[in-house]
Amino acid sequence: MLPDLPPLPALTRAEGELIDRYLDVVDLLGRINPARPGDTYSGLRAAQALVTKAAALRDALALMHRRGESEVHADTLARALRVLDGERRAARVTLPPLTDS
Repeated sequence: MLPDLPPLPALTRAEGELIDRYLDVVDLLGRINPARPGDTYSGLRAAQALVTKAAALRDALALMHRRGESEVHADTLARALRVLDGERRAARVTLPPLTDS
């Protein structure tokens, strides 16, 4: 049985869209990361999709700005990212730990 996750913090629709689009981009960057094992075709497909997902991320931020949501509530958005497994997903973008081999 999976552990109960904490509830997602209250977000505006635009903040929810920002979080979703940000995680889309992070997931693709993790697939492209040359320091991670994988094949070039998978990386190529992820890089091609990144263009569309980055535009969607830009649009989410533009929507927030147009709606007058000029401040990013980092603590709240960080809690949302943690609930949505953002730490694990973002870790794929960084360099993996050194091995002794």
